[in-house]
Amino acid sequence: MVQNKPGHKAGYKKILLLFLTSLFLMFTFSPNTLWADSEVDALKEQLRQLSEMMQNVEKKITEMEEKTAEKDSEMEEMDERLNEAELHTATDKLSLGIELRSRADSIHYDGMLTAPDSLMGSFFTPAASGGFNGATPAQIQQAIAGMAAANMIPAPEENDIDNDIIYTNRFRINMKARINSQLSFGGRLAAYKVWGDSSGVQYNQGSMNDITLDGTTSSLPTDDSIHLERAYFNYTFNRDVLPMNFSLGRRPATDGPPLEYGEYGMEGGSPLAHLINWQFDGASLNFSLEDTTNIPGAAFKLCYGVGFESDWGNSGSLTEDSQLDDVHLFGIIATLFDNDTTSAVLNWAHAFDITDGFTGTTVMPFTVVQNADGTLTFEQNTGSYISRTEPVTNLGDWDAATFLVRHNLDERLGKDIDLFFSLGWSHTDPENTSEHPFYSLMGDGLLNSNGELNKRTGYSIYAGAIFPMPFDARLGLEYNWGSRYWFNFSGAEDSLVDSKLAARGQVWEGYYIQPIFSDNFFVKLGARYYDYKYTGSGSPLGEPVPISDANALNTLFPVADKVWNAYLSATVRF
Repeated sequence: MVQNKPGHKAGYKKILLLFLTSLFLMFTFSPNTLWADSEVDALKEQLRQLSEMMQNVEKKITEMEEKTAEKDSEMEEMDERLNEAELHTATDKLSLGIELRSRADSIHYDGMLTAPDSLMGSFFTPAASGGFNGATPAQIQQAIAGMAAANMIPAPEENDIDNDIIYTNRFRINMKARINSQLSFGGRLAAYKVWGDSSGVQYNQGSMNDITLDGTTSSLPTDDSIHLERAYFNYTFNRDVLPMNFSLGRRPATDGPPLEYGEYGMEGGSPLAHLINWQFDGASLNFSLEDTTNIPGAAFKLCYGVGFESDWGNSGSLTEDSQLDDVHLFGIIATLFDNDTTSAVLNWAHAFDITDGFTGTTVMPFTVVQNADGTLTFEQNTGSYISRTEPVTNLGDWDAATFLVRHNLDERLGKDIDLFFSLGWSHTDPENTSEHPFYSLMGDGLLNSNGELNKRTGYSIYAGAIFPMPFDARLGLEYNWGSRYWFNFSGAEDSLVDSKLAARGQVWEGYYIQPIFSDNFFVKLGARYYDYKYTGSGSPLGEPVPISDANALNTLFPVADKVWNAYLSATVRF
């Protein structure tokens, strides 16, 4: 549309004035004409009429400009209303965010420890021939004790294992909706798979990551199915007195602080990742304390979740002799201070009645069956058949806490450098030894073996620094260490090796993130080095043994000593 502008009006006036002046000069100074008075009067009348015509034209131009301005204003108002309506309608329904990451990993195990075939064969050799097959747990434990006393337990075999290249795709659909000023929804669907594999079930090598279970379905590679990682609503109320927020559903409990630095994004979950990185269902009640305390960002959150449901789908769910309790978790997240430059957060959690496993599927290397007479039958799984696993014993309670401090040095040094430090603590209070046929052989319980029920306390530290680099890149350096009895729930950490934050030992990691189109498209190059000091990292079962002292019985499942993991990824996010 062509609009009339104020400059157009002045232009019309000049043209009319020039035209009238030209007529006047032409008739006045023509050499061939001698004007009579009557002719002069006639000319004056014509000039008067032309002047009136010019005034009428100016009036019409002014009216046209006013009408055009009114139409422009109406159109702008209509456009604004339409935009608001479209935005309101879209966000009332659902807004989606897509993330696709393709990654290549190169993994190298130095000194992988495994039990020799001679010892593994004894489990399938009849007891009458000197083996364990057909013996009772007490007889097997007595035989093992005799072997240990005679120094006859063999040493483990040591091998280097290389997976030169493995590719994965991780796909996420992030969902959110704001229904009104008090009610909102958040969710995420995810698929995570290895190139060339969609089986969804792994051969069990002794790690929790080898079992497809509720806490890790979306966070570790499985099959090509879309899984529900999180889905919850937030209801905000009591704003005028003490703002509160109630949330219920499948919790945003993965990728919590401070993992956002390595993810090149916003905080991904509520619990601190040093303590809990695990999918679960539950609820939370958050109190916003900033206005009440005048402390920037102050908040206090109560959390609840269910880690295992015993009375649904398990072998003893509908029988009278079922003695297995559900696993309930409670916790708090206290934001002590957060002014966007410095933050301090305390996270504590308690789990009742931790079990000797979770329901899930895996391929066991062999099966163990306890017969009616108390004897055990061992059978090799030569066909690699899939097994459904489930816990059989409540082992005891678990407490843990982490304290995270983060600080940005931009205001102090003029450099966008991020620092963080996290201190972790865990404590177990065992009550029972596992009654699972396999774990009962060693008398395994909550961080105990040989039937012992000792309380255990563990510690961990996690620190990192992220530096600005040329072309808006970021360089991250991280380090973590865990003590002998350190145990957290971080099995959903994004790693093909194992959770680094669960390590009983130390892990170094460095990464370089180069944005191509801001955070919509970026590449990441990094490497990790795991230096394990004790067996069983990430598992609550059994006494952790120094890797340097491990024998064949401690390595019935492979035990990693040192691991190198280099990776390169490209991420599209919008």
